[in-house]
Amino acid sequence: MSTQEQSGAAASSGTRSPDAVVVGAGTAGCYAAATVAREGYDVVVLERKSEEEAGHIACGDALKGADAFPESIPKSQIEPAFTNTDVDHGRFEIPQEDTVLEIPVPGELAVIDRWEYGKRIIEGAADVGAEFHYDTVVTAVRQAEDGRVTGVEAIRKGEPLTYEADVVVDAAGSLSVLQDEVDFGDSTFDTNVDYSHFCSAYREIVHVEEPVEWSDALVFKPTERAAGYLWYFPRTETEINAGLGFQMTEEPMQLVEDLKRDLEDRTEFRGADVEDKLGAALPTRRPYDSAVHPGYVAVGDAAGHVNPTTGGGIAGAAYAGKYAADRIVEALETGDPSEETLWAYNEHVMDHFGARYAALDVYNILSTAIDVDDLMGLLAAMPGEKLAEALYSGSTDIGTKLKLEALLKSRGHWGTIWNLYQTKRCADDLLAHYENYPSSPDGLAAWQDRRDELMDAVYETTGADPKY
Repeated sequence: MSTQEQSGAAASSGTRSPDAVVVGAGTAGCYAAATVAREGYDVVVLERKSEEEAGHIACGDALKGADAFPESIPKSQIEPAFTNTDVDHGRFEIPQEDTVLEIPVPGELAVIDRWEYGKRIIEGAADVGAEFHYDTVVTAVRQAEDGRVTGVEAIRKGEPLTYEADVVVDAAGSLSVLQDEVDFGDSTFDTNVDYSHFCSAYREIVHVEEPVEWSDALVFKPTERAAGYLWYFPRTETEINAGLGFQMTEEPMQLVEDLKRDLEDRTEFRGADVEDKLGAALPTRRPYDSAVHPGYVAVGDAAGHVNPTTGGGIAGAAYAGKYAADRIVEALETGDPSEETLWAYNEHVMDHFGARYAALDVYNILSTAIDVDDLMGLLAAMPGEKLAEALYSGSTDIGTKLKLEALLKSRGHWGTIWNLYQTKRCADDLLAHYENYPSSPDGLAAWQDRRDELMDAVYETTGADPKY
């Protein structure tokens, strides 16, 4: 009997009691499962899709940080899914200014075949002992009287199933339904979550006959409405991931029409074949203040672990899964899956990328209150390498000479420049505050109070409506 056949047989037995159950076989879920399984613990991954469809996820396919992945699934396992490793910059098209900005991208970058990558991380986790149960939809979360999560209930092809576990990993993606089922009570788990904190994305895979000239670049372009942007990411010279992202508060089909019209207007796509149309949701918000509850940890999109300005989330999700699993192993070894035991996971996330993402979210907030033409005019005047720093670090200092050059190029947008400068100061203050993220749950409330004061300054400076 094959591994997957064994998984199916086990899943149909009614009740299972693994050490940990992971809901979702995406990046964060697979890296969490692999990390725990490597330590010899029994891990079951529940995936709502079929075995054939598992790993098939709507994604831009651009992988920032391709050189750095946790070793729980070796990089050699996923490298065959890297279809274009020659990309080294972004092209930001600004039709309003008749300008194309060339923006260098720091670090290693790759464009991937997301479905192939998805299959390979599943294989990598299975190779070290994680068990996958496909066609399995979680219907409820089980909790003890003291609020600790003790497992989940699910259904597989009409058959009810129960999974009892010491720890549940929520890797169920954006707006995770598991979080609607859990009574977080007095725990620190972040429940300040609203659909407006999320973006919808849609993408198609486009095949062209002739190589595109920009096969070494990621192409971005604002939509005709301020709410979104188009992308063209080359998997190969002739296979392009074409898509768009937009806030959930917008009308989706109107924006899909923007993509269709832009595809029709680009000469390189004439006569192209289009396949594999998919949509998804992703967070465009700061990471959850806390993603732990007794017996429960949220990872990846389910905890807001996405760069809110670019939508990139693969590498962060991999590390979130690993950091969560490290604490889960500690909880299993000590028999104590409390908030205190799991808390260091929050700290690792904030230290690695969470603080930076929270600072970047400030610029998302600014964009809701600024005239899009002013913003495009300002971007067209800024040096590309400094834009790259701002996009990926959450802060940049352009220096006196470059400030003067930008001012001369951007006459008519000086009010916007002043607003951006003031917003940058707010983002820097917030970034510094996140560096003081508390070392235990007891310090979270005071830390949040100060963070919220800094956010009040963001809203006052930008004129934006409060986001949280």
